[in-house]
Amino acid sequence: MKKKVLFICGSMNQTTQMHQIAGWLTDYEQYFSPFFSDGILGSASDRGLLEFTIMGRKRSNRTLAYLHSNHLTIDIGGLAHAYDLVVTCTDLIVPKHIRRKRIVLVQEGMTEPETVFFHLAKNFQWMPRWIAGTATTGLSDAYEKFCVASEGYRELFIRKGVSPAKLEVTSIPNFDNCEQYLQNDFAHRDYVLVCTSDNRETFIYENRLKNIRKYLAMADGSQLLFKLHPNENIARATREIERYAPESLVFSEGRTEEMIANSRMLIAQFSSTIFVGSALNKIVHCGLHPDELKSLTPLQNKSAARRIADVCRQVIDG
Repeated sequence: MKKKVLFICGSMNQTTQMHQIAGWLTDYEQYFSPFFSDGILGSASDRGLLEFTIMGRKRSNRTLAYLHSNHLTIDIGGLAHAYDLVVTCTDLIVPKHIRRKRIVLVQEGMTEPETVFFHLAKNFQWMPRWIAGTATTGLSDAYEKFCVASEGYRELFIRKGVSPAKLEVTSIPNFDNCEQYLQNDFAHRDYVLVCTSDNRETFIYENRLKNIRKYLAMADGSQLLFKLHPNENIARATREIERYAPESLVFSEGRTEEMIANSRMLIAQFSSTIFVGSALNKIVHCGLHPDELKSLTPLQNKSAARRIADVCRQVIDG
């Protein structure tokens, strides 16, 4: 019998990465699930209280629609089979029945800055890792291997306490071939691109009016183009931009990577979009020093999914 692999999805970025990795593991029996949890978080998700997360119905339904459209076999919650391997893009939450499996963790993208919650989650086991966001990625130690974007990230995770023996520098799908986005038919060019955040939707303070005024100053007369975060309140964000930066272009749909490729400057917060800008040698304003951003930028090896699949084979076949 073929060995069975469960791919745990989440955001569209996470879901498409899992799909790409699975494409190199077709000799195994494959199943896919939207992100899920057990215990209190699982109950909260069932009651519709976590809509601002990847466990919310909106994102789960989007994931399911993608899985169905690509004719992938679905096992919601990963309960239908005894899996030989679980591949996931986050370990902020590891359900109990998954923790007993062999796990390969794949870095999904940018990690958030270390706040006081990071240090609390790292030093006190009773503090849930998810409270500190993606800053605590890798700290579960529940996995056999952790595939990361770059040598810079390997060093960062080691500093945070991840075992060096578990880290594999593979790059990550969706960010290992940014050059491809230079060939596109997006109509605009040579603008200043702002990729907004969903901070307010995830209960993090953001003074959007103050930020818009700052973006106008940074653009210094150049055309401003806003690409809204898919999880953000689009109607509210659009109204704000149209009021305070009325000459700007606003997009809620479209390929963000192509918009970055055609820009002359990228402004973002802690978003994985900055990796595309860095890889394409754009001017990037994101709160990181340029040298640090370069060290963290995923390797442009055009083979991340295959390399991660090779790591999966090592784990599943011993």
